[in-house]
Amino acid sequence: MEILIYAGQLILGLSILVALHEFGHFLPAKLFGMRVDKFFLFFDAPYALVKKKIGETVYGIGCLPFGGYVKIAGMVDESLDADQKARMDKPPEPWEFRAKPVWQRLIVMVGGVTVNVLLAFIIYAMVLYTWGREYLPVQNLTYGVTPSALMKAEGFRDGDKILEVGGRAPMTLGDASLAILIEGARNVTVEREDSTGKPERKTIALSANIQDQILENNDKALFSPRFPFYVDSVLAGNNAAKSGGFRKGDRIIAVNGQPARYFQDFAELVKDKKGQQVEVTLLREGHQVRVPVEVSSAGIVGLQPRSPAEYFTFATEKYGFWGSIPAGIDYGWQRLKDNVSSFKLLGSKAGMKQMGGLIAMSKAYGPQWVWQRFWEMTAFLSLALAVLNILPIPALDGGHVVFLLYEAVARKPAPPKVMEYAQVAGMVFLLTVILAVNGHDLIKLFTGKL
Repeated sequence: MEILIYAGQLILGLSILVALHEFGHFLPAKLFGMRVDKFFLFFDAPYALVKKKIGETVYGIGCLPFGGYVKIAGMVDESLDADQKARMDKPPEPWEFRAKPVWQRLIVMVGGVTVNVLLAFIIYAMVLYTWGREYLPVQNLTYGVTPSALMKAEGFRDGDKILEVGGRAPMTLGDASLAILIEGARNVTVEREDSTGKPERKTIALSANIQDQILENNDKALFSPRFPFYVDSVLAGNNAAKSGGFRKGDRIIAVNGQPARYFQDFAELVKDKKGQQVEVTLLREGHQVRVPVEVSSAGIVGLQPRSPAEYFTFATEKYGFWGSIPAGIDYGWQRLKDNVSSFKLLGSKAGMKQMGGLIAMSKAYGPQWVWQRFWEMTAFLSLALAVLNILPIPALDGGHVVFLLYEAVARKPAPPKVMEYAQVAGMVFLLTVILAVNGHDLIKLFTGKL
């Protein structure tokens, strides 16, 4: 069932994005009097599931459930259509793409990217209007944070309270992580207790190659909220339930004599004891109780902690309809800047390893159909699609824009053969990348690293 949910969310999300992206090309082409031969959602090779000709345009749905395209008369595109190539040997007709002024053709080519950006802003605004935004401010982390192993190696300690990252106070732990990974922040100011128990400020200087290290280690959470471990429930069928020694409300304080007053400490201590018996010390009604329990092969004993929400005050922002619009644009603009900045990470070997294909995208949607998460992920992918498409690579919108800018400067179009060869080279490059990232997805899926 999970596979169907993953696939369903991905297909629906991409269908919305592709259909509207292509409409961004279609609408200005029609407005400028260009003939549009085809408008397809999904690819119709080898055949179309549905198609109907209305006026001069064939509208349809192809059999391959990804992608889509608009075929504009008189335009050398990635389809390398035989009719189009034959048409290019003849004088341009007034209704062809190539017969129109450069500025009109530029608008047509950037139309898809523009729609994707505007769509993301609209989705974010509607998400904020419908659900608002709930988050955990860093200043409300009473017990500080638990750093990842990599962050501990950089000098962070359990219980540190993050004050500033790169000279700015982050709103959430996610913002702190993005500032380090995406924005390249190298100084983090924390508050921690000194040897006498008094709070002191300390600035931690991160390694110059910290971004590569994060990507290489696939460190998904640099910091997590630190909270006490009170047992909320004993999970049936697990070793903790079989031992009979745990109850709801127990406060875990140690494992094999090592302090484990916080949930993350407990999880860290037992995960390396797979298949072994450990002694868990807990507080119950003011008394210490020691309970022997075996750690499963998954590195757990089967104790469910109380929700972190019981220890922290979450902030909730609600928006009216008109207030959600500027808030959505502001949020979307920040995500767009993050998307652009993240491309520089692909210049490293570690960054290339993080590239994902269809499986990674479907996993990002989650195993349950939650509409808020679906729309937020679709908005994120819309921005990613916009950034990807505007890259100056032949066969992408950005490649067409480069040729049009050349024509505007040189006052003559690039030779059709040059454009055709560039499209072939661009398609070969893109297909190679697509095969590589999806193949990488399969490897990570079968090795359990996805």
